[in-house]
Amino acid sequence: MKSFRHLSPPLRIFHGGDSLKQLDRELERVGSHRAVIVCGNSLARQASLLEMIQDEAGGRCAGVHPGVTAHSPLPQVQAAAQELARLRADAVIAVGGGSAVVTARAAAILLAEGPDARALCTARDPASGTLVSPKLMAPKLPQLVIPTTPTTATVKSGSAVLDPDEGRRLALFDPKTRASAVFVHPEFLDTPPWSLVTSASLNTLAMAIEGLLSRSGDAFSDGLLMHAVRLLVDFMPQAEGADEGAARAELMMASLLTGHATDYTGAGIAIPLGHAISARFHLDNGIANAVVLPHVIRFNAPDAPEGIAKLAQALGLPRQAGTQASAEAVAGAFEALFRRLGLPAGLGALGVTKASLPALAAVSMDDWFVRDNPRVVENAGELEDLLARAW
Repeated sequence: MKSFRHLSPPLRIFHGGDSLKQLDRELERVGSHRAVIVCGNSLARQASLLEMIQDEAGGRCAGVHPGVTAHSPLPQVQAAAQELARLRADAVIAVGGGSAVVTARAAAILLAEGPDARALCTARDPASGTLVSPKLMAPKLPQLVIPTTPTTATVKSGSAVLDPDEGRRLALFDPKTRASAVFVHPEFLDTPPWSLVTSASLNTLAMAIEGLLSRSGDAFSDGLLMHAVRLLVDFMPQAEGADEGAARAELMMASLLTGHATDYTGAGIAIPLGHAISARFHLDNGIANAVVLPHVIRFNAPDAPEGIAKLAQALGLPRQAGTQASAEAVAGAFEALFRRLGLPAGLGALGVTKASLPALAAVSMDDWFVRDNPRVVENAGELEDLLARAW
């Protein structure tokens, strides 16, 4: 019998056109009277949506900070922390996609712990060579989230911000920054372009796949992740039109399922590789993830036969004789999906240079998720070989 622990953190999700009716009550529940909305400029220009939030907050909103930019660069996170301090915020309402959610969480961490993110992030211990996350003990502002894209960040407690000076991500981890409440509202889901919804969904798909391949899964997380994969595969190819609203809602549900489930499974090397590629070449994480995913599946297959079988079942594929044959069928199914979505087949088509592959591999080795990959990664050379196949 397999041993595991499945300890679920509080998860309060309000879903539907009446979901924001609960905002005032949720702010009262966390003791907030001066909540600050953190969002990007494009959403800040949609006055009716901001007014909706402010009205439903029942006079508990102290201001709006519209400084979110893609990939949550450290200077913008530091500026958000300064604005939270200036407005005397006692809670944060993050509105938008993954960058808004991460910026709000990371800003709360810097506000409470100090502005030096490099001293607060996960780093490799020089003596042991292991990755260590500092314990961030100061109380944090409660986080409430109104998501617009299907990102797993909505229900996570880790915040990876971009260090523009070094071109790498700084991972800040604090369970106290997990969302106190999430409000899934159709008018907010309709705001981003479909291309951004697709990119976020691809990132969610990468997390779901790696969660199923993980050595740390359990029956609870498997059920959530297998259904998430089915939703993503069914609804990502939806063309813009009459069913688009329903597709956006189903993809958002897939991201919530995946975000919750992967708290128990972790991820693998596709996510670090995607982070490194997107940071270096200013690409969407999801697109970078999609290009490397089939190669990651083949790389991990010998060490993840159960995960490959779960993926095949979620995709409805016929049973194959042997793990490698099944892995090839699974990888091929995802490659076919990505072709339907019009994605490039290789990193070269994204503008990634061959000369950059060693550096991308080296940066990826310092990501926390590498340690959870089902196949042990011995050195950066293995990741460089994988990137070369994906190029």
